[in-house]
Amino acid sequence: MNLPHRQRWLVILAGAAVLLLVLDSIVFTPLAKYWKDRSTEIVSLQKQIANGRSMIERAQHTEGLWKEMQAGALPKDPAQAEQEVISAFDRWGQANGVTLGSIKPQWKRGANARYSLLECRIDATGTLANLTRFLYEVEKSPLALRIDSVELATRDDYGQKLSLGLLISGLRLTPLEGKP
Repeated sequence: MNLPHRQRWLVILAGAAVLLLVLDSIVFTPLAKYWKDRSTEIVSLQKQIANGRSMIERAQHTEGLWKEMQAGALPKDPAQAEQEVISAFDRWGQANGVTLGSIKPQWKRGANARYSLLECRIDATGTLANLTRFLYEVEKSPLALRIDSVELATRDDYGQKLSLGLLISGLRLTPLEGKP
C-alpha cells in the first residue's frame, strides 16, 4: 500500500491520537486516580498522627481526670451507693433551705457491661436563690453525678415558692447484677 505523503502523515497522526486515547484510559487516568487517592490517604494519616500526638500530650491530664472520676464514682455496693446519694441530697437540701419532697432512686444498666447508673428523680421546693444554690452544690459535688433534666415551676401566684424536679444519674463503675 503506497500512500501519498500527506495521507501517510494523516494515518500516523490518527494512529498517534488513538494511541494517546488508549494510553490515557489505560495508564494516565488510573495513575491520576491512584495519585489522588494516595494524596487523600496521606492527608488522613497526617491528621491521625496529629491527633495521636495531641492525645499523647494530654495523656497525663486525661489519666488524672479518669482517676478523679474513679474516685468520685459511687460505691460498688448498690445499697451503700443509694444511701450515699440520698444522704448527700439531704445534706445539700438542709444546708440551702430546700425542702425535699421525694427522692426516687432506680438502677439502670450502662451502655456496656463496665458500669451501671443510679437514676434519681428528686422533687424539691424552695425559693429561686435556695434552689440555684442547691443545684450548684449538686454540680460541684465530688460524686460522679450528672444532671439529666431540670423542671422548674411556681407553687404560688407571685413566684416566690418554686418547685424543682431533677433527674440525676450517678455513675457506678460496676455492672448491674441480675438478669441481662
